[in-house]
Amino acid sequence: MARKNFGADALSYPQPVWIIATYDENGVPDAMNAAWGGISEEKEVSVCLSPGHKTCKNFALTGAFTISMADAPHVAACDYVGMASGNKTPDKFARAGFTATKSALVNAPIINELAVCMECKVKSYDPESCILKGEIVNVSVDEAAMTDGKVDVAKVAPICFDPFNRTYHVVGGQVGTAWGSGRALL
Repeated sequence: MARKNFGADALSYPQPVWIIATYDENGVPDAMNAAWGGISEEKEVSVCLSPGHKTCKNFALTGAFTISMADAPHVAACDYVGMASGNKTPDKFARAGFTATKSALVNAPIINELAVCMECKVKSYDPESCILKGEIVNVSVDEAAMTDGKVDVAKVAPICFDPFNRTYHVVGGQVGTAWGSGRALL
């Protein structure tokens, strides 16, 4: 079997496409696209964000942020907030077509257009390693993305980032059940 080496790089599937949202000092919402993140403990997320982002300045002031899952219907808006800088484009949230509702639990905006949102308090941020750790206070889901009281992945239509080809792909299509598919091998 032949293999091709790509060297030491952040190449992994799937990479979530998270939209990190914060309020600035005037209560104006801002959002950025971040693909280098994941769940690091049961109620903790870790995300790699370089300190020059407006988002970092904002959560330093508010102590909070939200993470919404980017989705297929809003791929252009989600990509845009990763391309435009909040430091240079103060209305980028509105330009993306996003609207916000303030979280009742943390001082950060929930993006109304994206169905799944983790509401987080800042646990720590290290500008040297660029690692933001947040405590997940709540996960809220738009009821329009649910079927029979359960989150419906087809309705959420989350996307992931393909770092090999610099493309986005929709997540979907069940292939098994967790803690079930492997039972035959026990």
